Amino acid sequence: MIRKVLLYPLFSLLLCFAAVARANELPPLEQVQVHACRATSSLLLFRGEGFQEAHSARMRADLKALDDAFTRIAAPSEAVRKTHDELVTQLDRGVSFGHKENDVPWRYPQELAKALRDFLIAARTQGGGAGAEELPAKVEYLNVQYLSRSYIGSFEISRENADSYIGQDERRLLPDIDQELAPLDDKADSTVAKLKTRWSFLKAALSDMNSQSNALVSTSGRPYAPMVVDRHARSMSGQLLALDALTPGPSP
Repeated sequence: MIRKVLLYPLFSLLLCFAAVARANELPPLEQVQVHACRATSSLLLFRGEGFQEAHSARMRADLKALDDAFTRIAAPSEAVRKTHDELVTQLDRGVSFGHKENDVPWRYPQELAKALRDFLIAARTQGGGAGAEELPAKVEYLNVQYLSRSYIGSFEISRENADSYIGQDERRLLPDIDQELAPLDDKADSTVAKLKTRWSFLKAALSDMNSQSNALVSTSGRPYAPMVVDRHARSMSGQLLALDALTPGPSP
């Protein structure tokens, strides 16, 4: 048991660093969207699962990946710079609060969600993102929504940006991801077959999120499973980052 406890943080870090290496296939403005969502998910796990060092270490690795990708943006806009700094500030705040529910300011969940949305909007606007390159970010954004409902309450999407993934929840994103995965040949490529198998499980869990309701209960009435969903979401986004089908054109 002790051995497992000691190995888990190391294993988590190795997964993060491996994902960073794969993410180098995407332009920096797409990378930062993935890593921003991942860092937010790690914070939610850290606070929601009892302040475990493994989740703290994973968040630090995610922030390092975010910083590395940010520094590779050739000429970040002022909006990207400001929203990046604000998101990092809010993530750091989330770690600094005490362990009791009353230690967290009541507006903090809304402030964290806004910081993430604003940064994603700024990065996507500058990058002009659309299409398959956004798939990893869409999966991780849905994961943030799911973890938020599991631990702190509903995640407010950017409804004024309903034409992009940042303004969408599972009701729009699940069929959208389905459609984008459909052309990938799972019969000729075992990697794609594994990806689609993982997506089948993840889709079933995410479709139970029940975002249309203010009550924090799943559609089926079953308890949320944030740890399981997070593990599959991160693995899937890593698989997507590794696919040749997502290889982009020149970096901005």
